[in-house]
Amino acid sequence: MASYGDEEHCQDYLFKIVLIGDSAVGKSNLLARFARNEFYPNSKSTIGVEFQTQKMNIDGKEIKAQIWDTAGQERFRAVTSAYYRGAVGALVVYDISRRQTFDSIGRWLNELHTHSDMNVVTILVGNKTDLTDAREVTTDEGKTLAEAQGLFFMETSALDSSNVKAAFETVVKEIYSILTRKVRLSQEHKKHEVASLGNGKTVIIHGDTGETDGGSRSWCCA
Repeated sequence: MASYGDEEHCQDYLFKIVLIGDSAVGKSNLLARFARNEFYPNSKSTIGVEFQTQKMNIDGKEIKAQIWDTAGQERFRAVTSAYYRGAVGALVVYDISRRQTFDSIGRWLNELHTHSDMNVVTILVGNKTDLTDAREVTTDEGKTLAEAQGLFFMETSALDSSNVKAAFETVVKEIYSILTRKVRLSQEHKKHEVASLGNGKTVIIHGDTGETDGGSRSWCCA
């Protein structure tokens, strides 16, 4: 599982992304639409662990997004720490036609931050925009909450596919951007260390005695 601290030594990246939010906000249908371009109008709450792996290509690198669904555990407030472990991205979903699901967002964010890294790339998703006549949460309310919490924001419809792909890709691309930026900074730091050593006093090891021109033996492990 790739993480922010990993070095760019492998061809592929695997990012674990979790879907969280109240029951029946459409998490499973968002995943089905993104991964398989399917929608189940009469879908029941997910039972059992479920995840889908979707491939993306960014800058010539193959990115695998392993997207986990809450498996119906949210109905019993039993989403475990194991579900969040290793996650580097999250979609926090509410139903724009049910205000109580929007009011629960704070609790879900607290749970996410309790069980995972504070730097998890997170997008707030207002789902079911096709239910225009039943809307209870305005777009501006979603944007305001996202800005206050430092989150990305997007409204989607799993039914008609609106912004579904964009929401997932926003998270994956931001994770990749953070990872490559950290790798670049790490490489620049190492180059700086090498340059600093080159400008310092030369240390010569004599035979097997372990003695050096500067005294005791020293190692540098990059």
